[in-house]
Amino acid sequence: MSENTLYDNVWERHKVDDLPNGQDQLFVGLHLIHEVTSPQAFSMLGERDLEVAYPDRTFATTDHIVPTTESGRERPLDDEEAEDMLSALERNTSEAGITFFGFDSGRQGITHVVAPELGLTQPGMVVACGDSHTATHGAFGSIGIGIGTSQIRDVLATGCIAADKQAVRRIQLEGRLGEGVYAKDLIMTIIRELGVDGGVGHVYEYGGPAIEELDMEGRMAVCNMSIEGGARAGYVNPDETTYEYLRGREYVPEGEAFEDLKQYWESIKSDADAEYDDVVTLDADDIEPMVTWGINPGQAVGISEPVPEPSSYEDEAQREMAERALSHMDLEAGQTMDGYEIDVAFIGTCTNGRVSDFETAASILEGRQVDEDVRALAVPGSETVRQACEERGIDQTFIEAGFEWRRAGCSMCLAMNNDSLVGDEVCASSSNRNFIGRQGSKAGRTVLMSPAMVAAAAVEGAVTDVRRQAPGTPPEAADDVQEVAD
Repeated sequence: MSENTLYDNVWERHKVDDLPNGQDQLFVGLHLIHEVTSPQAFSMLGERDLEVAYPDRTFATTDHIVPTTESGRERPLDDEEAEDMLSALERNTSEAGITFFGFDSGRQGITHVVAPELGLTQPGMVVACGDSHTATHGAFGSIGIGIGTSQIRDVLATGCIAADKQAVRRIQLEGRLGEGVYAKDLIMTIIRELGVDGGVGHVYEYGGPAIEELDMEGRMAVCNMSIEGGARAGYVNPDETTYEYLRGREYVPEGEAFEDLKQYWESIKSDADAEYDDVVTLDADDIEPMVTWGINPGQAVGISEPVPEPSSYEDEAQREMAERALSHMDLEAGQTMDGYEIDVAFIGTCTNGRVSDFETAASILEGRQVDEDVRALAVPGSETVRQACEERGIDQTFIEAGFEWRRAGCSMCLAMNNDSLVGDEVCASSSNRNFIGRQGSKAGRTVLMSPAMVAAAAVEGAVTDVRRQAPGTPPEAADDVQEVAD
């Protein structure tokens, strides 16, 4: 097993006891809850006449079911089930003394966007949430673990969870990302190379020059999709980029207390002589803008690469999945995704719903118009993100281009509100999953890509190479830009 990695160091510092079933009891430093998976857990506490043990370590927001239109947020919500869940969260957090970032707080949004931007997520923590993409928080050098309802109950009642320690795979990313290539392309490449179940039994430690050059929002995008590669969690060792991001945020101490924390954060990093269960090295130099062609995040290709033949897969299950994907997506092996027509463009989610994501997409949209046959939605990951974008005028760029500028929420990522695909619509999406039915229609088709690629597709009305729409380049000069790039 691994030794002296950040994962080992944080695990040992949070381990409370050895449990009779062979698992470890871990103390949770930060517990995040939302409206979908917490009501049942609170009911379990009530049935046992138990109170929340550490309300000051638990924070709540509402994200999955919330409407993203202004009128849709009027209470009671039109969706009775959504109103029941939101009302239950409001009631439970109030009774337990848990901080809740609701509609009127100005800080409502997606759990995995809100916690980092407020400085709640810090290096060396065990972060737990009833959501699979809790891996996002590993970008700060923490262990982010998605948990189920019974474990939410356990954290509320005791501040701890029962967990199995995983093996640690170091993913070394050499080289650097080229123009028009982003963190989303990096993690999609990793998943394509290692497989959607390649990380089972592991956590991923991301490192190397290509990771070190990413800002915190890029690192969050990478760690967010660790779960799509089968890993239990993913993390990046903290560094000065991490510390500068955290400095001055609402829940981060200032002055001498901050410097003391930095010393602790430095102490939990993977040692220079750390031992890993496995090491995989990939080169970032040759990565191009990535898009999915199938029905899981591992079915991805570079924008210039052909869709693979099902027969190219040695595993029978993968061959069958490829055949099913081609049928669902109405594709033929051998063609590229360049020119694949879309009906919907969606930018947002806990993967790519941060300020830098909208800023990058806006640079592509500047002076351009969304294709007349495309419905385009821009949904900030939090109200804080929305406000920051509006202060910079980014919202106006989206609106003038033809996007709908919405309020914060999970939105079309999983379509638990009215934001969904209709029929067999094709969506260019910055989300993290392209499963059949994920965006609200079993016939709908989802193509995952970076926010910049979504913006480019929205303008073209089809999947396209964003490098043909370089920021600041007039539309008529796009072909010249591509010739230079080639």
